[in-house]
Amino acid sequence: MTTPNDSTAAGPAAGSATWQLDPAGSSVTFEHKTIWGLATVRGGFTGITGSGEIAADGSASGRLELDAASVDTKHGQRDKHLRSADFFGAESHPKIVAELGPVVRQGNAAAQVTGTLTVAGVTRPITLTAAITEETDQAITLTASGEFNRADYGMSWNILGMIKGNASVSVVARFVPSAAAGPAS
Repeated sequence: MTTPNDSTAAGPAAGSATWQLDPAGSSVTFEHKTIWGLATVRGGFTGITGSGEIAADGSASGRLELDAASVDTKHGQRDKHLRSADFFGAESHPKIVAELGPVVRQGNAAAQVTGTLTVAGVTRPITLTAAITEETDQAITLTASGEFNRADYGMSWNILGMIKGNASVSVVARFVPSAAAGPAS
């Protein structure tokens, strides 16, 4: 969600532009060690929406929203537990929200992303480095990953100390020109 530093780079044309997340080209996945580090639980969220804006000066900001109830680890009982108040509290806190900005370009293929992440009603600052993997007038794709301590977001359930370490989260966010704004040109 950044603009090129020079006019010879491929990508969105100069000027302010509004973008919408392309759910079909985007994903948020995670993995976390459990059973005292002997097994890894992998999953993701099927409900993902978002938007972004690139200002005329090249600065960018965005918002990603995950439907907390859409958590999917391919194990129904575990997913039900993850939706409960022990973890995401999806009934009381239906959205996991990342408010992103500023997004600052670092060279041709990376961007520094700062903002906040709200999970289960707890908001904390985040900083990630994102790779720019696609940048045209039709789409901008950023990929990023990071590690998060679930206890920082109030998720302290851990029977017999079975859950170890941080959760690893990977994001692929593909943005396309907003229909309301029309195609970027």
